[in-house]
Amino acid sequence: MNNYLLTDIISFVAEGTVSKKVYENSDIDRDLRWTGYDFDELMIKYSEHYQVDMSSYLWYFHHAEEGNNFGSAFFRAPNELVEHIPVTPKLLFEFAQKGKWDLDYPEHTLPKRRYDLIANGVFWLVLLLIMIWYFIVRRWL
Repeated sequence: MNNYLLTDIISFVAEGTVSKKVYENSDIDRDLRWTGYDFDELMIKYSEHYQVDMSSYLWYFHHAEEGNNFGSAFFRAPNELVEHIPVTPKLLFEFAQKGKWDLDYPEHTLPKRRYDLIANGVFWLVLLLIMIWYFIVRRWL
């Protein structure tokens, strides 16, 4: 059992998210609007700073992915397939005291393949082929 203070965790989150108003029950994703890669980086820093084993952490319950995901218009991303679970300074404090991410996630099943990412790849491939056709091939015809 570690001896961290909740105020230390709140300060850590405030500094990491550049947020002025952070409370013990602030949802880092929805209240502080810290998501995607930024959320991932914050959790990595949290894990290192407070020496928390994050091996059981499942990102898609807590925040969305970074950037545009055109494929999610046709196939839902992992975070859209599960119920959102807020990560709050209070939760971070609890797990910092334990030294491990100790959240019991609900039963869930994700597809074996990320069809949203496959659709993204197809989109970009088609766009590339159109550009090749437009800028290179049609000039030779």
